[in-house]
Amino acid sequence: MKQVFHKIMSLAMAFVVLCSTMSFTLNMHFCGDALVETAVFNKAKGCGMEMQKPSTEGCAITKKNCCNDEQLVVDGQDELQLQVDKISFEQQVFIASFVYTYINLFEGLDNNVSSFEEYDPPLVVRQIFKIDETYLI
Repeated sequence: MKQVFHKIMSLAMAFVVLCSTMSFTLNMHFCGDALVETAVFNKAKGCGMEMQKPSTEGCAITKKNCCNDEQLVVDGQDELQLQVDKISFEQQVFIASFVYTYINLFEGLDNNVSSFEEYDPPLVVRQIFKIDETYLI
């Protein structure tokens, strides 16, 4: 059981390190005020209503484009804290409580506890099917 716990904890810690150090970009395409498309790691395709460069040779009025693209960049950590002695007290409390609850998660009950085993069923005073004259055929 301890070997399984150590494997799970090492995988969980590897996942936490991977997620905290990974950077990614979130691209969003808006058509007016409505979000049309969201893409991670690549450019959003768009809605197909983007205006091409309008020709203004014979016109005095140009139409404004209703679409716009926004980009949100999430930067991960560049440096990892490799020393355990610099962990704050709050972080130590969190780690201790997490490990304690995770260990207790896999401990099962020794016997199945059912609350109705200690009680006797009620005594039958009258047979209800004879009183109501209902019979199963």
